[in-house]
Amino acid sequence: MKAIGYLQAQPIDHPESLLDITLPDPQPQGRDLLVEIKAVAVNPVDVKVRRSSSAEGDAHKVIGWDASGVVKAVGDQVSLFKPGDEVYYAGSIARPGTNSELHLVDERIVGRKPSNIGFAEAAALPLTAITAWEMLFERLEIGKQDDSTGPARLLVVGAAGGVGSIMLQLARKLTDAVIIGTASRQETRDWALAMGAHHVIDHRLPLHEELQRIGIDSVTHVASLTHTEKHYSSIVEALAPQGRLALIDDPSTPIDIMPLKRKSLSLHWEMMFTRSLYETADMIEQHRLLNRVAELVEEGAVRTTLKQNLGKINAENLKRAHSLIESDAAIGKIVLEGF
Repeated sequence: MKAIGYLQAQPIDHPESLLDITLPDPQPQGRDLLVEIKAVAVNPVDVKVRRSSSAEGDAHKVIGWDASGVVKAVGDQVSLFKPGDEVYYAGSIARPGTNSELHLVDERIVGRKPSNIGFAEAAALPLTAITAWEMLFERLEIGKQDDSTGPARLLVVGAAGGVGSIMLQLARKLTDAVIIGTASRQETRDWALAMGAHHVIDHRLPLHEELQRIGIDSVTHVASLTHTEKHYSSIVEALAPQGRLALIDDPSTPIDIMPLKRKSLSLHWEMMFTRSLYETADMIEQHRLLNRVAELVEEGAVRTTLKQNLGKINAENLKRAHSLIESDAAIGKIVLEGF
């Protein structure tokens, strides 16, 4: 099968940062689905792994954690899918990635593809949908707290990126929260508003001051999706007592949790690979979550966050996608389609 891989972690402009290669076809076992890949999306995690993690031995490392495709064969313990089913999923960071014609994935982290959109549109959704859903409803627990003080006030830092784009939609459609996104350019401001933000503030300025500018004294929840270390002190200032902060990035400097004590603030870290990495007892929740997102897409309540389709799945186009992610200027999701 065709695949894209590499041997040594390299800068994206290195000739061997990503290579077109040929690998043996994998064979499904147990709860594995063998999926014929139709489209993939590129995420910041792809860039992070490619820059920092080399292959083991002389076998190429294949990355990629967003895909849509068709089930070609199944393992002997599979019960949720059958050959011919159209699926979408984000895979596991502990297994070979989706940048290949054929891919093995545990059925418990796979959802049925929304029937009203194409493979490219579907590939843009899984990783960010899982991350946003788990962050909103399992880490921040929006909707579960006492609402005696009124609707939740959610601040999404980095609202126009991949996770932010789906989080804004889920929060707008499934909660009564007042949603404030951050963006710095007119294009990203417009995108965040289109995705569901009630307000957009400028993250180049102190966030607590920007919130006060629009008449919001404090927020009850913060989803920090990028540059947490830059905004941390302002986030703590902006959070109401007993508020919740969740993040997904890896701050470049350690976070001092002591400022959280005075307000009894809670800190949560979201990593959507945790369930598949540890094969947790509730691993199948990602299957259910993706099926629920598919229903929301089919109902018209949530739309794909695909922003750019760069064409065929090959090393050249993946390099373009990685470069765009590294520029920090990407909006929504970047997708490649077909081999």
